[in-house]
Amino acid sequence: MEIDVVTLSRLQFALTAMYHFLFVPLTLGLAILLAIMETTYVMTGREIWRQMTKFWGTLFGINFAIGVATGLTMEFQFGMNWSYYSHYVGDIFGAPLAIEGLMAFFLEATFVGLFFFGWNKLSKLQHLAATWAVALGTNFSALWILIANGWMQHPVGAAFNPQTMRMEVTNFYDVLFNPVAQAKFVHTVSAGYVTAAMFVLGVSAWYLLKGRHIELAKRSMAVAASFGLLGALSVVVLGDESGYSATEHQKMKLAVMEGMWHTEKAPAGFTLFGIPDQEKRETKYAIHVPYVLGLIATRSLTQEVPGIVDLVNRAKLDIAKGVKAYDALTTIRSQKGQNIEQATKNAFEENGRYLGYAFLLKRYVEDPRKATPEMIEKAAWDTVPTVWPMFWSFRLMVGLGLYFILFTGVFFYLASTGGLDKRRWLLRLAVWSIPLPWLAAELGWFVAEYGRQPWAVEGVLPTAIAVSHLGIWEVAITMTGFVLFYTVLLVIEMKLMLKAIKAGPQPDRNADVPLVGRVQTVPAE
Repeated sequence: MEIDVVTLSRLQFALTAMYHFLFVPLTLGLAILLAIMETTYVMTGREIWRQMTKFWGTLFGINFAIGVATGLTMEFQFGMNWSYYSHYVGDIFGAPLAIEGLMAFFLEATFVGLFFFGWNKLSKLQHLAATWAVALGTNFSALWILIANGWMQHPVGAAFNPQTMRMEVTNFYDVLFNPVAQAKFVHTVSAGYVTAAMFVLGVSAWYLLKGRHIELAKRSMAVAASFGLLGALSVVVLGDESGYSATEHQKMKLAVMEGMWHTEKAPAGFTLFGIPDQEKRETKYAIHVPYVLGLIATRSLTQEVPGIVDLVNRAKLDIAKGVKAYDALTTIRSQKGQNIEQATKNAFEENGRYLGYAFLLKRYVEDPRKATPEMIEKAAWDTVPTVWPMFWSFRLMVGLGLYFILFTGVFFYLASTGGLDKRRWLLRLAVWSIPLPWLAAELGWFVAEYGRQPWAVEGVLPTAIAVSHLGIWEVAITMTGFVLFYTVLLVIEMKLMLKAIKAGPQPDRNADVPLVGRVQTVPAE
């Protein structure tokens, strides 16, 4: 791999994003679980549920604080490492990030404070309302981030302005209700619910193995098992929706995930196993499951799913149209909007949406109009990400998703029949399974983001021209600093979480206990 500013900038953002996402899914899921537990406490009045809420709330607070700290630097990177990106699409991308910042730092922060410090200052219903506000605020905060990311996958509601040389919003409703963004949101938050459920199951299983906090552990596992099963089923169903969205808007990503080099007759089969060979442009030893990909990708048995080679040939045509748009844009810019021939306007209006494809040629020639057929061929093949990491990451992610369904289903059954503490091997498996949802989540983000390359914004702005004008050493030094800082935060989080788990739930001196059995003092007259 060629090491340059673009590669290092991509690597830095990938590392910081993946570090940050170690904390996000647990925050999303635990917030909802806390609200469920406290709702049960308010409805039943049983103190064990208050104790559960406060204990898991402590772990939520640790994770939430570190997550906020790791997320702050990510938004600054758009100005530091991706300044041309910020200029080109900031009119669209900036609004969701600004709204997310307001929700995160005002809504979430306010109600998180009430959750931790309002137990003895608010009524039960008031505190419950604050807890649900934390849960909803946390999840809706994620919505705005995923709206911004979804627009990068499927840019809608915006148009290129040749006078400002920027993408500008034309319909914010389309940006907000982007189908890709909505599918990503529900898929991502469902993955967070699975992460939290597996975490609670694993920690509770450890308590049962140690013979500690039995009642709290059993109740926590019952809630987590049902919550996790629903979340795991949702992840698979909504993952299917994401596959359908990819067929509509990111055909190359889907073809690469399948290692499908040539278009198959409808309905296409799902490649269960294979060894992609990018040089020979084939997937060796492929084992296909008939009809499955066609059903997932097209919702039919009659539509084809295009292969990589055919999509590259389409990219060549799109690059040619992009060059026409670039030529018209150059003319418009040189005449500064005055006395522009109608033919030039028509040429840009007809081909303007392919302008990003002309920018792919910037890697090989300064002026895309001077590109040779060989350069166009190379630029077209640049639209193909490296196949094997996408192919295997997707399959491992899907395998883990099916495992979570089976695992949470078994624990749901055991919770319903009262057999949670009778199978110690299953409890040990729960403890060892704690990291797996994080692995699945990171693989999901890898597939989503790496599969979009070479685009920073799909079909609009290539990653190679979105970076800031920095030196290699400048990016390398900041990347090293970020990695060291984030690693320190991760170590701190692990130590704090393990310390809290080992200490277990603490007695609540201010809990509401019945008068019977309470020592009473009578003031002397």
